Amino acid sequence: MAATSTTATLTPLLIHLLRGASDHASVAATHAKLLKVGTASTISSCNHIIAAYCRCGATADANYLFDRMPDRNVVSWTALMSGYSSSGRPRVAVSLLRAMSHSGVPPNAFTFSTVASACAHLADVGLGRQVHARAEVEGYASDAVVATALVDMYGKAGSVECARAVFDGMADPQRNVVSWGSMLSVYAQNALGREAIQLFAEFRTKSNVMAPNHFMLSSVVNACAGVGRLGVGKSLHGTVLRFGHGCNGVIAVALVDMYSKCGFYEYSRKVFDRIEQPSVICYTSIIVAAAKYGLARFALNLFNEMIDQNVQPNSVTLLGVMHACSHSGLVDTGLHLLHSMQTKYGINPCANHYTCAVDMLGRAGRLDEAFELANKVQVEGRDTLMLWSSLLSACRNHRRLDLATRAGHILSEFNQDVAGALVVMSNAYTSAGQTDNAAAVWSNMRQQGIRKDPGCSWIEIKDVPYVFYAGLVSPAGARADEVMMLLDELEGKMREKGYNGRLGSTRVFDAHEEDGEDGKGVMVGVHSEMLALGFGLLVIPKGMTIRVMKNLRMCCDCHDGFKLISDIMEREFVVRDLNRFHHFKMGSCSCNDYW
Repeated sequence: MAATSTTATLTPLLIHLLRGASDHASVAATHAKLLKVGTASTISSCNHIIAAYCRCGATADANYLFDRMPDRNVVSWTALMSGYSSSGRPRVAVSLLRAMSHSGVPPNAFTFSTVASACAHLADVGLGRQVHARAEVEGYASDAVVATALVDMYGKAGSVECARAVFDGMADPQRNVVSWGSMLSVYAQNALGREAIQLFAEFRTKSNVMAPNHFMLSSVVNACAGVGRLGVGKSLHGTVLRFGHGCNGVIAVALVDMYSKCGFYEYSRKVFDRIEQPSVICYTSIIVAAAKYGLARFALNLFNEMIDQNVQPNSVTLLGVMHACSHSGLVDTGLHLLHSMQTKYGINPCANHYTCAVDMLGRAGRLDEAFELANKVQVEGRDTLMLWSSLLSACRNHRRLDLATRAGHILSEFNQDVAGALVVMSNAYTSAGQTDNAAAVWSNMRQQGIRKDPGCSWIEIKDVPYVFYAGLVSPAGARADEVMMLLDELEGKMREKGYNGRLGSTRVFDAHEEDGEDGKGVMVGVHSEMLALGFGLLVIPKGMTIRVMKNLRMCCDCHDGFKLISDIMEREFVVRDLNRFHHFKMGSCSCNDYW
């Protein structure tokens, strides 16, 4: 009787210890005590032990116990699935669902949400659809927890439409802040920033009783960073402060990134300075921001500060410092960091670090060294494409057709994502006067069906983005003619100041013009950033900085043009291109013509 009483008293205490245990030794010791009191073989105790072993990463021990259970219930199976999924073996977790069905134990909502999360780790949409179908058959697909997990799974597998279909299929009462946040995250992760912003607006309209959490807010702020929506980003910053998330580290990092990508580095610094104890992620974010603005000395000072604060840098931190050196010509400093990162910080250089080093040497005109390094590095797949594309671009800028041809030959072996490199190769031939070879590159691209992504630029006016494509003035609406007239006028003034670039401001009209109808004016050859600038000069009051975003690298002609126009119009411009920021003021650029 006394023994029974002791067992009844000890078992709940030992189970409580299991729930709080986080290391293998503690779990094993408690397991041994349960064996001693004779209650380790009950289903309930076994489930707790399996879950505890899985929490500390000992899935082999959990599986060993699971295999020796005489009876298993849904909790047993789900606990083991969760363990394999969280320990980096999601495919085993999915296979357990099949084994579970053969055992006769029916799954529940937590089982399906666990397996859907495993499929999310795999980013396997085919496998995810099978799990979704099974959940439909079992009647759990409409469960809020399962549906949210399915939304996340489809998003991580890149199937945004399927994720939205699951989300739209949830009844309004089922959608909680986690569901909304999951769908927002799907849009943000798949570079659909505008859709994320629209969904957040829908959430604020439909869900007055629900307050956004920090995960949701960070997703929307990241979306604003991706599409350069400063106005919405500022409004979200106010929302963050209103709901008491101003000190949250995740949101702070997102705000630093958003302000820097929207051309407000000074705001990024203000947000960073208010973080009481910056983590490595916070430091990395502000260092990368400084690198984008070419503030190498400042990035290096921040890096030294974090080392002094005993904050250990990670691989991305070091890459950010190297980028800062690359954009400012501090080649030897950047190379020293590359060669010392393993001994000083225990971080082995990866393909991205070597690509940055090659880019660094190429920008500085040290092309033979860059080529030698590129040949030494062991990279594969897309990393090879990025490495040699960087070198090809440098060869073209420094008119080294010999090395450009060798780099182009290596890149010709790729059959996807190579359009940009082929265009650079064509431009290299053109710069060398070899127009026949340049034409051959374009002809080969057409034959293979390779298309270059069109260049576009956008400017935000009163929280509304206006997107311009090369030669197309129509986004300016009723003011399109004024944009063309202004650019014509500016070109004349630029020529007077010695501008020899190609603005290409020839006007043409639709074939309908001869019928007496108004044709749609376009400016042949005018790059999108010039059109966006022209529109900005018309609608943004003098004294305010004009901020233009561009999806490709800014060309030399436009760069020279922006410098001259900043002097002629006595205005300041900030341009974010594919690689960095340019701040134009009084006829000069913050990059000092090194980019």
